Amino acid sequence: MIELHLPWLECAILLPLLGVAWLAGTRDADRIRRRCIAVTSLTLLCTVGAWQDFATLHQFEAHDRWDVVSRLLGDEVLIIDELSAPLLPLSALLYLMTTVATLRTKVRRFSFGRALVSESILLATLSCRSPWLLVTLLAASTIPPWFELKERRRPTRVYVLYMGVSVFALALGCLSVKLDGIAGTAPAWGLALMIVGILIRSGIAPFHCWMTDLFEHASFGSALLFVTPIPGAYAAIRLLLPVAPDWALQSLALISLVTAVYASGMALVQREARRFFCYLFLSHSALVLVGLEIATPVGLTGALSVWLSVGLALGGFGLTLRSIEARTGRITLTDYHGLYEHTPTLAAFFLLTGLASVGFPGTFGFVGTELLVDGAVQEWSFLGMAVVAAAALNGIAVVQTYFQLFTGTVHVTSIPLRGRLPERLAVMGLALLILGGGLFPQPGIASRYHAAMQLVRAREHLGPARSPQNDDRSPATAGIDAASAALNESIALPLTVRSSHHVSTD
Repeated sequence: MIELHLPWLECAILLPLLGVAWLAGTRDADRIRRRCIAVTSLTLLCTVGAWQDFATLHQFEAHDRWDVVSRLLGDEVLIIDELSAPLLPLSALLYLMTTVATLRTKVRRFSFGRALVSESILLATLSCRSPWLLVTLLAASTIPPWFELKERRRPTRVYVLYMGVSVFALALGCLSVKLDGIAGTAPAWGLALMIVGILIRSGIAPFHCWMTDLFEHASFGSALLFVTPIPGAYAAIRLLLPVAPDWALQSLALISLVTAVYASGMALVQREARRFFCYLFLSHSALVLVGLEIATPVGLTGALSVWLSVGLALGGFGLTLRSIEARTGRITLTDYHGLYEHTPTLAAFFLLTGLASVGFPGTFGFVGTELLVDGAVQEWSFLGMAVVAAAALNGIAVVQTYFQLFTGTVHVTSIPLRGRLPERLAVMGLALLILGGGLFPQPGIASRYHAAMQLVRAREHLGPARSPQNDDRSPATAGIDAASAALNESIALPLTVRSSHHVSTD
């Protein structure tokens, strides 16, 4: 396998752990925050370096130079590929922005040490393709939030129950595939267990109670960082997609589709801002899973693009709500708050990130959402209609919440509520990425297209496992040509994504 020029991945994973040691023994909360910003900044640089280094190699996958982990474990454990290359800097960016946007009033309630441990585990997860190590890392990532719930003396039973069942189901599912020995012929019970584990970790209904419970009882920042990278979708791609026949993916897609519509409807009627954000995120993460389970080039490209846009947009959206909550306390949505005159910057960013998450034209999520809808319509027409309905309901929920928070009355307070400089910097950074990705979508979409094509080709060996009626639309047949041509057309015309089927396959 091709090597990177430097051990970027190992440095990115190791730096947060060294940062924890650096924070140990420091009592000054503000100094801890500054050191955490330094560590997360260096980690972000390493992940960006890995992404750019990998891009110069023009390969599908690569591993670190002087790969110490592989020499110790005897296998290529840490790998960067087309799928994970942009996810690594996105995750590191979310941790940096969350640390920067943490106000001094919150530094004693947000554990920077646990955040660094979580970041290290997440980056290792996104760099890992070994099924057993991936399940182990997914299990390890549930520990820091559990410690926080215990420390805040909040109930942990629901969280422990759901996470325990998820890890157990994923482990048994992997074991069934391992024992079977031949990819693509895994027993149905093993695939069913794996699907249950992914559904729970992704918060897909009816297994979503743990996520609302987590947002209710944990700090907003910790809950945001735990769910926003969507590790359940990563587990679905690495564990399920290579071995699952069409019926398994279609089952998961239908359940995710119902969840997307259900969660978008629930977001409309929530009376508390955290629960509103939770359901909004659930709807978007379910849409990502819908696209992944379509398993066609257009659908996969749309899902992978929406994955990135959801990470950026809803990450920024959550940070905006967190900043407002830091000034006013828990936010209810039963009354108008009239905060615009006090926090115009946060109001603008709230609207920008909220609309970007539903694919508003000119933002990063626009092309991805269009591709996801096109991919869904190509598979089943009702699937595309449901995706559009979920996106429309999410858009209405965002605008409705904006009016409730920032308009309707005059908020009277003797305390200045304007955003601090670190918050404005975090907001501006994410806003530039959202708008830049919307105005110049070609690089991002092309990268997601290549990743999607690799995932589709990885499933071609499942031909006998496919149902006959779907073979005509499988990527292994002529359908892949039409889908690829449509996507090429979309990339060539970034703001005109309606596909044409007269372009040759890449």
